[in-house]
Amino acid sequence: MSEPAADAETFLAATDTIAALRPELSLLEAGILAGLHLGLTADSRSFARIFGVEHALVLRAVESLIAETLITVTARDGRTQRTRYEASPAGSAVLTALAA
Repeated sequence: MSEPAADAETFLAATDTIAALRPELSLLEAGILAGLHLGLTADSRSFARIFGVEHALVLRAVESLIAETLITVTARDGRTQRTRYEASPAGSAVLTALAA
């Protein structure tokens, strides 16, 4: 049997922890990192759908995380703008702090 997806409390706690570690990030940006850490989603379109956020807002937050060097793009669909991403080394360091 597979492990259940993280619940809302776990997601919110991870988001709050990331926001505390990196106060320059918006809550949406911290949430994207939390979703990545918890294995909930690794692309912009899925994040937007799961959390009920406009895809354009998620794309802006992803671009900001790229500029902060916390994530790297692994693929981008030119038609839909779906952006797949993973934690960069700097992002992995932030996410590792969640486990501590």
